[in-house]
Amino acid sequence: MTTSPSPWPDLDYGAWHGTLASLQLRTQIVGKIRLVLSPWLNHGWQVPLYVTARGLGTTPIPMGDASADVFELDFDFVAQALVARTSSGAERRLALEPQSIAEFYEALLSALRSLDIDVRIHEVPNEVPAPIRFSEDRAPRPYDGAAAHSFWRALVQVDRVFKRFRTGYLGKSSPVHFFWGSFDLAVTRFSGRRAPVHPGGVPGLPDAVTREAYSHEVSSAGFWPGNEQFPAAAFYSYAYPEPATFRDRTVRPDGARFEPKLGEFILPYDFVRRARDPDAALMAFLTSTYEAAADAAGWDRSELDCAVGTPGRVRPIA
Repeated sequence: MTTSPSPWPDLDYGAWHGTLASLQLRTQIVGKIRLVLSPWLNHGWQVPLYVTARGLGTTPIPMGDASADVFELDFDFVAQALVARTSSGAERRLALEPQSIAEFYEALLSALRSLDIDVRIHEVPNEVPAPIRFSEDRAPRPYDGAAAHSFWRALVQVDRVFKRFRTGYLGKSSPVHFFWGSFDLAVTRFSGRRAPVHPGGVPGLPDAVTREAYSHEVSSAGFWPGNEQFPAAAFYSYAYPEPATFRDRTVRPDGARFEPKLGEFILPYDFVRRARDPDAALMAFLTSTYEAAADAAGWDRSELDCAVGTPGRVRPIA
């Protein structure tokens, strides 16, 4: 898989699925480190990664109750390294390269111990088929740096448009953040109303986590690179709880559709990548699927919606 000069690079699932699977497990290790050292935040917002100017990063993580220092873990897809930095100025770098998950896991924990960070995580991966404990996963794993770099460059574009979309809402909304379990970049809007208790049953995710995440009504959109069941990168949008007429609503652009087996509206990434105006195509999908969810569920959009933000200009209020 070669790096495309386009701002919206080609993401052929078949060409990089091995690297994708390897990278997902590596991000899970980093995410679980953040999880065990960070106090719980509503909807699990303490655990995601964030798109950076060079890759995906954690933002500061407490080093423990006995320390006033913090540290960060950053996947640098330009230099192809995982970088650990502390607020005291120390730094460790691990090359991102073909290796087993166990080798990566052991090298990262060793690097952290050298920074006086001793952490123990739940080693079983989440939301992946046939999970193997990180320390026992010794099968060789591919890692194509060019493919990882292309994925990150796609994330940069998606993150930029998602953040613009997020500005058009006055109600509670999530940050634009990357969940390492489902391996997707997401942004969520909330109506402000409580939701019925989620039934749980999400493979590889504890029911308590799912129920806390969906404690309130949401319209959520995101982007993920595909998996074995859906082998193509795509944008998605869903509502919880799903209103009765949601899936029957007309959404934009023409390439969008409701996918019954997923319970979500889907827009193929390739449709956006090849559009004359990719930003406009993606914004149309985000906006129209939110409108479908909010209107079907009777959200008070007069109190929740606002114009999309403009750089350097204060939002006017009526």
